[in-house]
Amino acid sequence: MRLSKKGEYALRALIELAIHADQGIIQSQALATKENIPAKFLEQILLALKSAGILNSRRGAGGGYTLNRPAEQITLGEVIRLIDGPLAPIRCASKTAPERCSCPDESTCGLRQLMLEVRNAISDIVDHTTLADVCERTRGLQKQKEKVALYAI
Repeated sequence: MRLSKKGEYALRALIELAIHADQGIIQSQALATKENIPAKFLEQILLALKSAGILNSRRGAGGGYTLNRPAEQITLGEVIRLIDGPLAPIRCASKTAPERCSCPDESTCGLRQLMLEVRNAISDIVDHTTLADVCERTRGLQKQKEKVALYAI
């Protein structure tokens, strides 16, 4: 599995929305600037997330985006599959969009079995990691950085 730029941007925007959920609506332009994401590309991503029910939006002056569900209820796996599709490194190892193997005997294909393990390992991590979990990590890393900066003075 390789996370596309679109998938990365979607996750970064959602993490930023989750971190600042208590501040209410956040404008897409502010998200684009903060996360260094091209604004028009981000707007397409946010619309896809809204269509999937992950985000709410409000139009007009003072409009923007908020999470539609608590950050604890949105997994990285859900977002990655929505934006980038199946997690499997090869199509015959996909659980959500499987395709027939091109090898002579699927049941004895060692490569397929290995890629199933890879898919399962990735899935286990991203399906059990929520936006809230990543926000907690982010806050922890920010605190560590602040401590280092204090000692550097």
